[in-house]
Amino acid sequence: MLTHMTREAFLFVSACMLAYSQRDLERIEHRSFWSRRLTMVAIPYMCWTLIYFLFFMFTSSSSASLTSDLTHLGYLTVTGYNQLYFLVVLLEFYALFPAFFWLLRRTRGHHGALMAASAVVQAVFVSLMHWAVLPSLMQGWWATREITSYQFYLVAGMVVAYHLEDVHRWLCSHARSVVGCTLVSAGVAEAWYYLAADHVVSWLGSASDPFQPIVIPFNVGAIACLYLIGVGLAKCRAPWARAAVRSGSDNAYGVYLAQMVFITLLGWWGWRHLNSVLPWPLVIVLSVAVVFVASMALTALLARTCLAKALTGRARVPWRAPRQAQPEGTTALTARAIAS
Repeated sequence: MLTHMTREAFLFVSACMLAYSQRDLERIEHRSFWSRRLTMVAIPYMCWTLIYFLFFMFTSSSSASLTSDLTHLGYLTVTGYNQLYFLVVLLEFYALFPAFFWLLRRTRGHHGALMAASAVVQAVFVSLMHWAVLPSLMQGWWATREITSYQFYLVAGMVVAYHLEDVHRWLCSHARSVVGCTLVSAGVAEAWYYLAADHVVSWLGSASDPFQPIVIPFNVGAIACLYLIGVGLAKCRAPWARAAVRSGSDNAYGVYLAQMVFITLLGWWGWRHLNSVLPWPLVIVLSVAVVFVASMALTALLARTCLAKALTGRARVPWRAPRQAQPEGTTALTARAIAS
């Protein structure tokens, strides 16, 4: 249940970085804004949707008609194949970003009240979703594809971007309290989960709901801890640490896009049978390591081809790296570490 926070963290960081790049502007330069969004998100999304579609079409034993296949491709494009639905929500946010941008500028000086109102709306909305009060199209699987399910994290990301220096100082000076509160909120959320899963308290709702209202405090704390980890990595002066952060941030997007290829291949090759000879926690760690390394290698390779932007969302890089590179400042390294 707790690992579902990757969605909220992904969208928070995306909103924060976008708002940070725009916060000193009086208005949005729509041409450059949409050109960059098209290159970085829309094109890689369409390419990988097609890749996954062809990958499973040619490896499947089913004999569906061409019309059926094309209909299925259209469905995947709209709803997002597996993990790619993150980008569907992100594109929805980009479409509404001018309205969010206008709202933040109009409420300047009252961003605390804006976040409080957004948090209340999020808690009420998720609670109505959790207890099946909302229509079915706003619950479960469909809710994961709808921006309304994440509005608080998007608003919070933008507000933090506008006050990043103050937030940075507060988090760094209260790091222990942040980590402690996050652990407590995780324990409360897990207790809620087990009480619901074991039907001890029936009114707690479905334990399999991906949007549990009880995890909102944990999500906020986990995102704050993620930022603190980024700060810690940025402060590390060891060359290997800086190289790891730089490589991780450069390839993180590609790892996200390509991971399901290798996860699926491991499943086909009988990887799950390792559970019978190794403890399952060790199998999970090995699986993550194999998928991560394989995805990193594929991304590094694709980034050096003419398909770099389309398949990795980044500019093409030369096969040989420059001998010397300018050292990056703490802010840039922090952003890279969080992206990693």
